[in-house]
Amino acid sequence: MTRQLIEESVRSTLEQYFKDLRGSEPRGVHDMMIATVERPMLEVVMRHAQGNQSRAAEWLGINRNTLRRKLLEHKLTD
Repeated sequence: MTRQLIEESVRSTLEQYFKDLRGSEPRGVHDMMIATVERPMLEVVMRHAQGNQSRAAEWLGINRNTLRRKLLEHKLTD
């Protein structure tokens, strides 16, 4: 899957979200999207990194402490 396909998937999902609002004002769209995408991304990356947080953090381009904090926020740690 290319970046372009991922972007189109996000676009399509957001268009459907706004359509489903039926004119209601959206609230917290940015936070909603980040929370929705972040958890499955962390799950997949951690699985492919075989639980190695240093490797996963490197792949994600974030600091290992940031990764640990995000794993705790999403309750993805033992």
